[in-house]
Amino acid sequence: MPTYGYECKSCGHNFDAFQNIKDEPLKTCPKCGKEELRRLINGGTGIIFKGAGFYATDKGGSAVKSAKAEEPAKGESSPCPSCAKSESCPKAVNS
Repeated sequence: MPTYGYECKSCGHNFDAFQNIKDEPLKTCPKCGKEELRRLINGGTGIIFKGAGFYATDKGGSAVKSAKAEEPAKGESSPCPSCAKSESCPKAVNS
């Protein structure tokens, strides 16, 4: 259920109400009792992803650092070109 912001035109009281989306907007101010409430338009709350590793373009996160540590040195060939792991990779090419 979303949270709606309201403001009373009469006394200026601001408050939030946790309501079902199908509920009618509130009309009576809980502070002054007058029927002069208006529903405020707010941006809402989006999903926030914190930390590295959510996208391939992330930079500087721990996922990027650990992937670089597993890369083979120049001149060495890896049995699995996609992940640079040897025995633990299911895609490893048996030579």
